Amino acid sequence: MQNNPSNKMTNYRWVICGMLFLATTINYMDRQVLSLTWKDFIAPEFHWTDADYGRIAAIFSIVYAIGNLFSGRFMDWIGTKKGYLWAIGIWSLGACMHAFCGTATVAWLGLEGKEDLINAVGTSTAVIASVSTWFFIVCRIVLGLGESGNFPCAIKVTAEFFPKKDRAFPTSIFNSGSTIGALIAPVCIPLIAKYYGWEMAFIIIGALGFIWLGLWVFIYKKPDECKHVNKEELAYIQQDEETIEVGHLPGKVHYRWRVVVLPVLDASLHQRRLWTEE
Repeated sequence: MQNNPSNKMTNYRWVICGMLFLATTINYMDRQVLSLTWKDFIAPEFHWTDADYGRIAAIFSIVYAIGNLFSGRFMDWIGTKKGYLWAIGIWSLGACMHAFCGTATVAWLGLEGKEDLINAVGTSTAVIASVSTWFFIVCRIVLGLGESGNFPCAIKVTAEFFPKKDRAFPTSIFNSGSTIGALIAPVCIPLIAKYYGWEMAFIIIGALGFIWLGLWVFIYKKPDECKHVNKEELAYIQQDEETIEVGHLPGKVHYRWRVVVLPVLDASLHQRRLWTEE
């Protein structure tokens, strides 16, 4: 942390907010590459039906939902810097892996090249569709697990760099990345697939995550350890920092659970008494 001679507060927290926005934008671009390329570019090669794509999309959604149940706890345990590195590293890897599903399908079936996939007829098309679908499912599982860490980590970083009264605005900023990503993807991804192949669409968009990852390594440090945050900004960030955490009060080891459970039990008992009186 550095001192500012003019006592003017730095605004490094907004640089961090910008990184969260970019991460969320990339997150939503990565997940849309398949939906924007499968019908016109991937399905003709692997002979997919709507049912094949539906299975892939459904499994991604299930994995993403399950990942969200555990990613928050993982971020609390490993910390925001490493947590984001793991999350975006895994989902960027998963995004790039899609590009090699064609090669994997050819190798698995012992074919000579992409032309054999495209020119297949009869029952072999069903085999190609089935094998390629499973390769894509594996990639979507990796993508879903990584992407499930974005929002828990972004929220935790926001809590580290913004006081309570200011957290809604940065949250809305990084959350808008989901909409921006959804708007940018249909503009650029089909063009990349058309001129460079659908494989390059996955690789190029996936590579954006690795670029972000490299920037995060150098940009992010906790506020009290960051040289770009002066003492005025640090004081602003920590203005409402609690000195005693709920759940760690002397003699109140399970206080945090009582805060949640007791009101529910009390309400249930009260409702039961009303039923008895009736």
